[in-house]
Amino acid sequence: MAYVGLIGGAGVGLALGGPLGGLVGALAGHALDRLLAPAPREAAFSIGLIALSAKMAKADGVVVPLEVAAFREVFDIPPEELAGVARVFDLAKQDTAGFESYARQIGSLFADEPETREDLLDALFHVAKADHALHARELVFLQEVARLLGFEGAAYERIEARHVRRPGDPYAVLDLPPDASDADVKARWRTLVREHHPDRIVARGLPPAAVKLATDRVAAVNAAYGQIEKMRGLT
Repeated sequence: MAYVGLIGGAGVGLALGGPLGGLVGALAGHALDRLLAPAPREAAFSIGLIALSAKMAKADGVVVPLEVAAFREVFDIPPEELAGVARVFDLAKQDTAGFESYARQIGSLFADEPETREDLLDALFHVAKADHALHARELVFLQEVARLLGFEGAAYERIEARHVRRPGDPYAVLDLPPDASDADVKARWRTLVREHHPDRIVARGLPPAAVKLATDRVAAVNAAYGQIEKMRGLT
């Protein structure tokens, strides 16, 4: 992510407003250059993801260094800036605002961009799996965040299926019933690959880190389609 400096970070906080803006404002004067992006949109994605992850860690008692390590992977953060990420986590965990307020603000900021809201939820799943397991309370948390972001029922199950293996998952990933025709399966696969292509992430102005999440998502879609092909003897 781009360098913004300390003044830039404070300015982003004012532009964001709400609980996310308050969190950014509290960080003014600290070296978080790679997290505070040069525009409110990118800052909202980055800081929102950190804040919600911190709340998830607090709710489940997950050791913070695991989440920081996950952020290092997602955001490509150099070792010298890991302390800054940990500070964001600490401040968000101590913040009296509930996770609901962060999720609602993100949902409002990206109300017309379901793909971006889905990107953030995918990123939260990635952080939750930092210890190579998804715990029951984490799944409850993720489901509630998803609801506040506008993903319920089948929409949430489709996203969850990319991260949690359950019977029938290949069809859930493609958001199709098991009795869908071969033609419908192939058409849906092509549509999802096109919709989630990493180039679309760049075009939407999200942080470069989100490209990795999009790549993982396309890989999950391809894997689901490949599994269905094998199950149906189409390969």
